[in-house]
Amino acid sequence: MPGRKSPPPPGTRVARPSVRLRRFRRTAALREWIAESDIELRRLVYPMFVRPGRGSPDPVPSMPGVNRYSVGDAATLARSLWEEGVRSVLLFGAARSKDPEGSEAWDVDGIVPEAVRAIRRTVPELVIVTDVCLCAYTSHGHCGVVRNGAVANDATCERLARVAVTHAAAGADLVAPSAMMDGQVAAVRSALDGAGREETAILAYASKHASAFYGPFREAEQSAPAFGDRRGYQLDFRNGREALRAMDRDAREGADILMVKPALTGLDLLARARRRFDVPLAAYQVSGEYAMMKAAAERGVIEERAAVEETLAAVRRAGADLIVTYYARDVARWQRGRR
Repeated sequence: MPGRKSPPPPGTRVARPSVRLRRFRRTAALREWIAESDIELRRLVYPMFVRPGRGSPDPVPSMPGVNRYSVGDAATLARSLWEEGVRSVLLFGAARSKDPEGSEAWDVDGIVPEAVRAIRRTVPELVIVTDVCLCAYTSHGHCGVVRNGAVANDATCERLARVAVTHAAAGADLVAPSAMMDGQVAAVRSALDGAGREETAILAYASKHASAFYGPFREAEQSAPAFGDRRGYQLDFRNGREALRAMDRDAREGADILMVKPALTGLDLLARARRRFDVPLAAYQVSGEYAMMKAAAERGVIEERAAVEETLAAVRRAGADLIVTYYARDVARWQRGRR
């Protein structure tokens, strides 16, 4: 064919590459030796759902291996996690009863404060982070109080601050405001300091996008909105610059850790945040990400461990210091088997 080049004749000397990147891929030992991103257990945070009442753990149907626990079982699980090598948990509570204001969220005898106290007694060394939001406690399922058909920003911040102080008084190491209200970090920081809880740190859900990957979580928490959706206060997933503005604001308001959620669809934001901020960064591998990998593994489409390790490494590589993941216990088990 016209213009087609013939291959070089046999014996022609071809230039050899001087840079051979494959040298360190040759054996498993060499690959391990120069690996850039490790999945260390100390960096993984296990999300834990705590519910009212007693009885056996209550499975979450859309999240195989994930359960809702009574307070007593949560403390027992915390001990197991510590022994397995997991060093931190993120607690989510469920209401005994709901109302439009979500008032049980700041009850000193509510589920989360009760669980914090029980876990602290059982495993004093465990790092305890508590989610600070109203969605599981409001009768309408939104993350704040509703006024005239919409979530009221400032009134919600005032209530989030009450929740944070209650959790800190129970013994939480960090509180994590997740409602995506403007000024929520400032409100929580001011309330904590005013209550003499200056040492309690804030993990801010700074870049939390409205996402299709939250469905299984809402099943676990029974927190789906009764009307509308949360796009009026959670970030638009199309917006990256806005997410960085939100992170910058939260850092200025006193956040000690900034979190990106969801993790996999926010890898670019993690990388950009890593270049911009010196504070620790976290990422949340959310319920939908977990459920997808579980479903694919059950169908034999992927090899579960390999997929989990690859995705967690991607999150670390992008810049996360901490990863909230439902796979923390599995990673601990896999790493024990490796030794």
